[in-house]
Amino acid sequence: MEMDYVNDFPRNQQKTSGNLQQTERRLGQVLFLSFGLLCVIQAVLNVSLRLTLYYGKEWTNSDCNITHTSDYNQLTEVQTGGETINHCNKLQESFNALTKEKNQLQNLITIFSNQLSMALEQNKKLQKELKDKCSSTDSSGCPTDWREIGGRCYFLSSEMKTWVESRNYCQRQGADLVVINSTEEQRALYRLDGDHELLFWIGLDGRDGDFKWVDGSALTRPFWQEGQPDDGGPNTKVEDCVEMYHHNPVYANWNDAPCESTRRWMCEKAE
Repeated sequence: MEMDYVNDFPRNQQKTSGNLQQTERRLGQVLFLSFGLLCVIQAVLNVSLRLTLYYGKEWTNSDCNITHTSDYNQLTEVQTGGETINHCNKLQESFNALTKEKNQLQNLITIFSNQLSMALEQNKKLQKELKDKCSSTDSSGCPTDWREIGGRCYFLSSEMKTWVESRNYCQRQGADLVVINSTEEQRALYRLDGDHELLFWIGLDGRDGDFKWVDGSALTRPFWQEGQPDDGGPNTKVEDCVEMYHHNPVYANWNDAPCESTRRWMCEKAE
């Protein structure tokens, strides 16, 4: 039995030693695997970290770019909006200025239209006056109802007035009582229209003592009736004004008569 014990101890010891070596070997394998795993994990962590850092930077740059782009777009929109507002304000100011100018031009147009209407009306009146004047003037240059004789205009009235009233009428027409300067004029006025009883005032009077024409010239070639002037003769009235009586001969038909008597009259003026 003792023998068996002795023999069993070394065998147990050998068995224990083998187990210990096997355990150490396994522990080494575990440690090696653990170290390898740690290395793999470390490598994975390193790669993960690098990837994280890389993509984190890219994301940060992208976010920054997006943020900057958004801010830039917003700033651009603000600036564009401000420019649009300023442009609209300028357009409004221009519109207001143009509206004011348009109103001023409209006022000027109204004023000019009124002035034009007045000018046209005045022109119309002037044209009417000119037409009336032209229609009252014959081809000789004398007004209507006047006669042209030897380049002069003569008017024989149909009414009767005193010598002074007759002269006043002639002067209102821009004329005066007729002044006879020659035998030719005396003959031209004789028996106008064939009226042998024609009697009218001429522009000769002697109220100042001497017979003078109304133009102030002296009498140089008279055509008195026989026995004239007689200053009234047997009549009581003073006879200082001269009439032409066509019943008598052409070169002897003047007679002095009272100035307050009424006669027809003859005016004379240039064409």
